[in-house]
Amino acid sequence: MSAAGKPYRAPSWLPGGHAQTIWPLLIKPRPLPLRRERWTTPDGDFIDVDHLDGPPEAPLLVLFHGLEGSAGSHYAISTARACRKIGWRFVMPHFRGCSGELNRRPRAYHSGDSPEIDWILRRLQAANHGQKLHAAGVSLGGNALLKWAGEQGQAAAEVVTGVVALCAPLDLAACGHHLASGFNRVYTRHFLKTLKAVSAARLRQFPGLFDEARMQQAINLHQFDDAVTAPVHGFAGADDYWRRASAKPWLKSIAVPTLAVNPKNDPFLPAHHLPSAAEVSPFVRLEQPAGGGHVGFVSGAFPGNLDWLPQRLLHFFISQTS
Repeated sequence: MSAAGKPYRAPSWLPGGHAQTIWPLLIKPRPLPLRRERWTTPDGDFIDVDHLDGPPEAPLLVLFHGLEGSAGSHYAISTARACRKIGWRFVMPHFRGCSGELNRRPRAYHSGDSPEIDWILRRLQAANHGQKLHAAGVSLGGNALLKWAGEQGQAAAEVVTGVVALCAPLDLAACGHHLASGFNRVYTRHFLKTLKAVSAARLRQFPGLFDEARMQQAINLHQFDDAVTAPVHGFAGADDYWRRASAKPWLKSIAVPTLAVNPKNDPFLPAHHLPSAAEVSPFVRLEQPAGGGHVGFVSGAFPGNLDWLPQRLLHFFISQTS
């Protein structure tokens, strides 16, 4: 296996899941200029889609971002730069409300939003002139993408060559409760700050959409999802949302080449909740390295670089199609 195809190993100078999660924020590379396109959704809303253009005959890699992520996230920048280096086209669809402008409809996005994934992928595939379309997702985007692949079964192969999911929170209940304890509450507070601000703006747009007092009082993701995410998106509550939106039960149904990378020291998902080979289909390759943090994957000598993630997913797609 080439260097780009090897499972991740953390550098000795950056120990621990928290350091590996936070360090990439300090060393992320400069973003490339991307072409933004606004798509009207079937229900009259919009999403903004950022493109790195290239030759029309080049493969196209679509990357779905994580919770409150964007084309400015470190993993998006590093992947776009890696695509440019090998002459691939790259596209980053922003989930509703994540591109810097509030969307028009009451709904936002969530971890199990596979119908939105399906619409985006099929639109990209229809405009791709028969060229290869590779799909990857990070964190929340990875969970939604895996759920889509499981739901589609063999039909997914009509749309994409394969799927890569990095640090997907495959068991949302385990993830949500884990983020409510210890140092992990730092991540929860970060997420809640932006989620509450966007939700308050949406409530001004749609009065009565949810209970604002419950939303403002939420101190963990279960309380927020119970107050906002679940009622806005048609779930009975946070527990119902977490159960129905988790990708883990769908891994046995996947019928396209798939790589799922989940570090065992990811602060978001305890290692004992990760799937075993017996819980996934033969199409799914599990990589569960000891290190990496949550979408960290720093490599090289100090201060490190963020090349491993894009190189691993590019190697996977190239190996599936060569």
